Amino acid sequence: MKRLGFAKTYVGFDWRTSLPKALGWLAEKRADPKRAYDFAEAADAAPCQSASVQPSLKVGPLSQVPVVSIVDDDESVRTAMSSLLRSLGYKTCIFASAEAFLSSPRLHDTSCLIVDVQMPGMTGLDLQADLNVCRPSLPVIFITGLPEERLRRRAKASGAVGFFSKPVDGSMIISCLDGVLRPS
Repeated sequence: MKRLGFAKTYVGFDWRTSLPKALGWLAEKRADPKRAYDFAEAADAAPCQSASVQPSLKVGPLSQVPVVSIVDDDESVRTAMSSLLRSLGYKTCIFASAEAFLSSPRLHDTSCLIVDVQMPGMTGLDLQADLNVCRPSLPVIFITGLPEERLRRRAKASGAVGFFSKPVDGSMIISCLDGVLRPS
């Protein structure tokens, strides 16, 4: 892939506009804790960029910073996503493959996983199936360059809390993560 410019990343964030906009949206959302994001409405509007948070996956009050692990075979996606999440106060760990994540000590202390659907070797959906056995309550958010409805349905049926197409909308990822990791 060709890099499009210093401020542009492969995830689709233009840091000059998207990050300030996402941070402003986040500050607004946190200023009004009663305002809830309607993920079902987003699913109807854009099925391949929808996110649905299942209340049973909410993590209780946190005594430490949540760890978000990012698994993607594209280094630029990992780096951009990690930068966005760290700017919001999350601790991030990045992995180039599902196998690397599964063999890592971070498997046990990850609070949420963001994973690409299509990767060489083990796919994101295969990783989710393995995690449903060893970490069934781990929230999984999918990102994909191939937003096929059948993949979204399969991910959701297996318990995914979000499914986004690339380029990823930063505010949607933030909203999905907050819905899962921040106490109500």
